[in-house]
Amino acid sequence: MITSQLLAYVAISVLCVCKASSLDTFIAAVYEHAVVLPNATLTPVSQEEALLLMNRNLDLLEGAITSAAKQGAHIIVTPEDGIYGWNFSRDSLYPYLEDIPDPQVNWIPCNNPNRFGYTPVQERLSCLAKDNSIYVVANIGDKKPCNASDPQCPPDGRYQYNTDVVFDSEGKLVARYHKQNLFLGEDQFNAPKEPEVVTFNTTFGRFGIFTCFDILFHDPAVTLVTDFHVDTILFPTAWMNVLPHLSAIEFHLAWAMGMRVNFLASNIHYPSNRMTGSGIYAPDSPRAFHYDMKTEEGKLLLSQLDSHPHRPAVVNWTSYASSVEALSMGNQEFKNTVFFDEFTFFELTEVTGNYTVCQKDLCCHLSYKMSEKRADEVYALGAFDGLHTVEGSYYLQVCTLLKCKTTDLHTCGDSVETASTRFDMFSLSGTFGTQHVFPEVLLSEIQLAPGEFQVSSDGRLFSLTPPSGPVLTVTLYGRLYEKDRASDASSDLTAQALGVMLIVLTPVVFSLRW
Repeated sequence: MITSQLLAYVAISVLCVCKASSLDTFIAAVYEHAVVLPNATLTPVSQEEALLLMNRNLDLLEGAITSAAKQGAHIIVTPEDGIYGWNFSRDSLYPYLEDIPDPQVNWIPCNNPNRFGYTPVQERLSCLAKDNSIYVVANIGDKKPCNASDPQCPPDGRYQYNTDVVFDSEGKLVARYHKQNLFLGEDQFNAPKEPEVVTFNTTFGRFGIFTCFDILFHDPAVTLVTDFHVDTILFPTAWMNVLPHLSAIEFHLAWAMGMRVNFLASNIHYPSNRMTGSGIYAPDSPRAFHYDMKTEEGKLLLSQLDSHPHRPAVVNWTSYASSVEALSMGNQEFKNTVFFDEFTFFELTEVTGNYTVCQKDLCCHLSYKMSEKRADEVYALGAFDGLHTVEGSYYLQVCTLLKCKTTDLHTCGDSVETASTRFDMFSLSGTFGTQHVFPEVLLSEIQLAPGEFQVSSDGRLFSLTPPSGPVLTVTLYGRLYEKDRASDASSDLTAQALGVMLIVLTPVVFSLRW
């Protein structure tokens, strides 16, 4: 009896301590970093020269980390490539790499910097976390030796990984993630043999982490949410904005809403490469975001988030649209490309209307009312159901209301940043063959619309109030992950042919850095 009473007392005591030490909310910080780039050379520099460059960036990151901690932040995310930049070969990257151990080794680099060899960057990050009592998320390069016993070992005898690290508020390494989905031009890195699903627990929730281009694929991004039930995603990125559907703040908010998690996105600030757009996103709205193509300065964002965010009801994305009778638009439909995908479009010629446009299995339905129908601006309703094959292969279903660049219908789908047409209301839905749909609303001058729209349980993306600014796009961006592999073989030749054509015609496309 005494033993059982004691056990009960201990259990209650532990429960009370855990409850007392857990936080219902926390302060998140992300830093959009104006990276200092190395000199443009593929000739390897010395380790000392590499460290000088990295310390210049770490000096800037230190200012952000210190400032965030003074303002009460519990965790700060810094961007992909934020410590050494990009444009490397395998050999020229090597001096910047460190051996990053598995976090299970229980290591605080600030206290024991030489335990795993030469690790000055990890030591400095660890000390920044420890000295400021804040979790620090950073992106660096990992190196792992291999030999002929490994049939996949690269010819130079080592694996090189694009790597996210997390140090806790005591400076301990608590997470290491190797990027799975490498973007074009990341030939200096290897992808891990299997996707890594990396999580860690804190007193303010359960966290998962992945990097940049990973966001467009199922593993590890979707798996972290659906199978490992994380509360918050950490997202270092070096994201170049691609309008109309893949600007950073637009798509990252959409992913947070579609997956119903907190999302902390830290982007590089490099406007000449169209790199900007960071944010702190809750499942229902952006809490803080930054988009700046005009200055060269970095930006620190802070906001409070729920440690365990309320998950909105699961959406049946096809329910409403399936009940709408699809009337034929006849010869009024036209085709045009959006980021190399051929959409089926219908021009919105009236100030108000209800229209449906279909492509393959996807029918998109729009109800709308403009404040006025301007003669100098054209909007269109578009649908795409197919495999995207440029800069990656992934299957999409997309419904979109967008502003065309000019009054020429051939410009519908081109990049456009400003608009003048205001809408009193909109409601967009589609007969999606997936539950992974990401809702986007983007206003003129690349602005979000917090609190101005909502997704209903029957799959409608609709305005709650007239949008506060002219509309650039209202989009439902669906991903059919299960069709990616099934379509890969048939798309390889198409992708290669398009790749050759793009290299000749539009080399700027291949400078995208995700």
